[in-house]
Amino acid sequence: MSNSTLPANLPATVGVLGGGRMGAGIAHAFLITGANVLVVERDEESAEAARERVESAAAKSIERGATDGNLDEMVSRLSVTLDYDDFADRQLVIEAVPEDWDLKVTSLRGIEERLGEDAYLASNTSSLSVNGLARELKRPQNFLGLHFFNPVPASTLIEVVLGTATSPELAAAAKRWTEALGKTAVVVNDAPGFASSRLGVAIALEAMRMVEEGVASAEDIDAAMVLGYKHPTGPLKTTDIVGLDVRLGIAEYLHSTLGERFAPPQILKDKVARGELGRKTGKGFFDWS
Repeated sequence: MSNSTLPANLPATVGVLGGGRMGAGIAHAFLITGANVLVVERDEESAEAARERVESAAAKSIERGATDGNLDEMVSRLSVTLDYDDFADRQLVIEAVPEDWDLKVTSLRGIEERLGEDAYLASNTSSLSVNGLARELKRPQNFLGLHFFNPVPASTLIEVVLGTATSPELAAAAKRWTEALGKTAVVVNDAPGFASSRLGVAIALEAMRMVEEGVASAEDIDAAMVLGYKHPTGPLKTTDIVGLDVRLGIAEYLHSTLGERFAPPQILKDKVARGELGRKTGKGFFDWS
């Protein structure tokens, strides 16, 4: 698919800040639609890794028949740089840096300074306050949360998080973008953890407490949710995939905003302290080695 066949509901030029697993997935999803995509990374090594992630994902999706089109043409629409100034011509930029408040604020401000006044800015945050982030920006009406799910191209959900200042035009556009990407929008007003993270973390934390208390093994707890409630993946394996450090950070934030029911269990804190972060380190609640 080329730019000439880009769906009318999608911006033709898209930027992504951060080319990790999520950022690369977002870039891939927009490339599939025919958009011109720019990824900005912090250094040459990270930029090369980001390019490799996106190109590898694109090649695999074409090989599987999940994506139509020519790989060379698709990757010709991908740029990876180190310069925020390259965001200047983007119609939409999505920030996909780690879930750290100060890093998010600094990143979003840096992007906004380069964008045209009519361009839109989104954060891929999974739990941080969209209203809080918007208060750090000069054009909060052009900002919202777009919470993508991993793996992005295969996932059918985007959580569209509206701040109180988000313009009705942007809210409507975000739903159109989601549909054009072949996904379903769940629209929520800004609240701690939104809908998905709040519910997902609540279930995962209770599953961890059950392991901690010796109620059942991690395998059996996950099997109960997969077989009994038709969850595609159990809460503990999902935690391993997301990253125990990521889940701990979200739990700590929800604990501070919503109270004791989100207090992270000791087993989670201990595993993170030992470096057992899940799939990315080879061990979490399951062995991934």
